Formats: sequence, structure tokens, C-alpha cells
Amino acid sequence: MTIGLERILRHMAWANQETIKHLQALPEESLKAFATNPEWYVAEILHHIVEAADNYAFRITGERPEVPGESIQEIENIADLEFLAKQALAIDAALLESAKLDDTQLEFTNYSGNRVTRWRSTILSQAIHHATEHRAQIASALEAKGFTPVNLDDLDLWSYEIDKG
Repeated sequence: MTIGLERILRHMAWANQETIKHLQALPEESLKAFATNPEWYVAEILHHIVEAADNYAFRITGERPEVPGESIQEIENIADLEFLAKQALAIDAALLESAKLDDTQLEFTNYSGNRVTRWRSTILSQAIHHATEHRAQIASALEAKGFTPVNLDDLDLWSYEIDKG
């Protein structure tokens, strides 16, 4: 068996779901927690993780993943997290499927309007790193405002392996 990205993609999907579960157990005001920038609060960061994953999947495949609803769920309250979790599952599954594609270079216009060329594996690796980075920001934002933070040690790969085998 060769080493691939599938396991780390499964971990990312699991860690995203575990983060959402943690947030569902917190008071609603925790969704507005922030560390240093009041515009970069927990609900916004979580929405950004899922929306960016959708964009990465689009870059890799040229198609939007099929998700419930018309757009990535904005988070107004704790109840919205249940629907966002379903959207995240669908998008993370699409990213996992994209690991089966050939690693070719893709050309596209980035958000700055520049034409860029990226390997599929680079975009997929960035999707993984991006989610990890922002889960850490969520933990920091929660802790900064006195809420129980996501325990990042409980979301590491060792914990995933223990949980999922």
C-alpha cells in the first residue's frame, strides 16, 4: 500500500465534526467569541472553514460538491450547527474523493485576480492545513472569552486513530 492523503483527509473531516459537536454543547454566546479581532469570531471562522473547503474542492475538480441547501450555512445560532455539519460532511467527502484524481497542475484565477498554476496535491494539502489552522483559532477565541475551548490534543491524529482505528 502506498502512502496517500486519504487518512489525513478522513482525520480532517472527523476533526471538523468533533469541533462542531463541541460548539453545540456551548452557550449560544460562544459563537461570537473572538481572540483579537471582533470580526473574526467563532461562527465566522467555522463558516469560513466549510466555505473554503467548498472552494478548494471546486478548484481541484472544477465542480461544486453537492451539499444540502443552496449555499454554505451562515451560523446565527447553535441550531444552525447541525445543518452546517451536514454540509461539512458532504464537502469533506468530496475532498476525500478528489484524492483519487491524478496530480496534475491546474490553472485558475485566484481571489486577487492573478492567474496561478497549482498542483492538485498542493490545493488538497492546503485544504487540510487550512482547516487545522482555523480550528486552532476557534480554540483560542473560545478560551479568550472564557468558554471551554476545543481541546486540540483531543483532535490530533493519535486521537483520531484511537477513535477510528
